[in-house]
Amino acid sequence: MATLEERIARLEAIEEIRRLKARYFRCVDLREWDEFATLFTEDFVPDFGESTSGPVDKATFVASVARHFASGISIHHGHEPEIDILDETNAQGLWPMYDLVESPDDSGYRNHTGWGHYAETYRKVDGRWLIASTRLTRIKYVELPKG
Repeated sequence: MATLEERIARLEAIEEIRRLKARYFRCVDLREWDEFATLFTEDFVPDFGESTSGPVDKATFVASVARHFASGISIHHGHEPEIDILDETNAQGLWPMYDLVESPDDSGYRNHTGWGHYAETYRKVDGRWLIASTRLTRIKYVELPKG
């Protein structure tokens, strides 16, 4: 049986990871790219099969997200995550998600809405929880008309 201190530490870690992902969504929707770049480990691994830019690491992921969401409107929500603390510095989570993206007509990106899940791993680095990997899978994707 875990001690009270261990149980509190686990709950604190879960809350820190929930706030980390909330910052992720806020930074994308409000275009706060400098802060967005601080949310990931240096060896971050993205897996967004639907991505047209194919990011493979932190730098290419941050750049592609900033380029994709440079203008237009985006709304990203994560709901009721299942977060497991594996040890003092590693965790994993599954986030049901919803998004709505409306890009300018000349952007080359498709307007869409969708539902699915983010499967992620987290690592505590220098006292902060960061996203170490993320994989987006969709249950439903609906392309929306332009304009």
